[in-house]
Amino acid sequence: MNLPNKITFCRVLLVPIFIIMFYIDIPNNQFYAGLIFVIAALTDSLDGYLARKNSQVTNLGKFIDPLADKLLVSAALILLVEAGTIPGWVVITIIAREFTITGFRIIAASEGVTIAASSLGKFKTITQLIAIALLLFNNILFRNLNIPMDQIFLYISLLFTVLSGYDYISKNIDTLNLNDK
Repeated sequence: MNLPNKITFCRVLLVPIFIIMFYIDIPNNQFYAGLIFVIAALTDSLDGYLARKNSQVTNLGKFIDPLADKLLVSAALILLVEAGTIPGWVVITIIAREFTITGFRIIAASEGVTIAASSLGKFKTITQLIAIALLLFNNILFRNLNIPMDQIFLYISLLFTVLSGYDYISKNIDTLNLNDK
C-alpha cells in the first residue's frame, strides 16, 4: 500500500465523517462539513500528483481513486438535495452520467481498452467540486454581492457533466461493439 493509495483511502474515510458533520446538531455544522469536503477534494489532486511523480500508479489506485471521487461528490449532492439547496433532477443527471461512464469504462476495460480522463472530464470534476464547496459554504464569498455563484457553478458543472459524458461515448462508441450478434 503506497502513500497515494493511503491518501485515497483517507478520502473514502472522510466521506462518512463529512456526512455525520452535515447532520450533527451543532452551530455551523454545514460550514464544518464544507471544510471536510474541501480537504477531501484536495486529497484527490495530491494522491494523483504523488502517484505520477513517484511512479506509484497502481491498479488499486486506478480503481479506488475515481470511486472515492464519486462517493464524495454523490454524497454531497444528495445531502444538498435533501437540504433543499439544489434540485433533484440536476443530481440525477450528474449521477446518471457517472454510472453510464463507469459502465462504459468497464466494458472498454473488458475489451482491453483504457479510456483516459479527458480535459472536459477534468473541467467537470473541478466545476463540480467548486459548486459543491460554494453550496456547502452558502455562497459566502458572493452572498453580499448578490451573485449566485454557487448556482452558476452548479449549472456550469451540469453542462460539463453532459458534454464530457457525450465526449467519452462519442469518441469510444466502437468499444460497445454494437454490431455484435
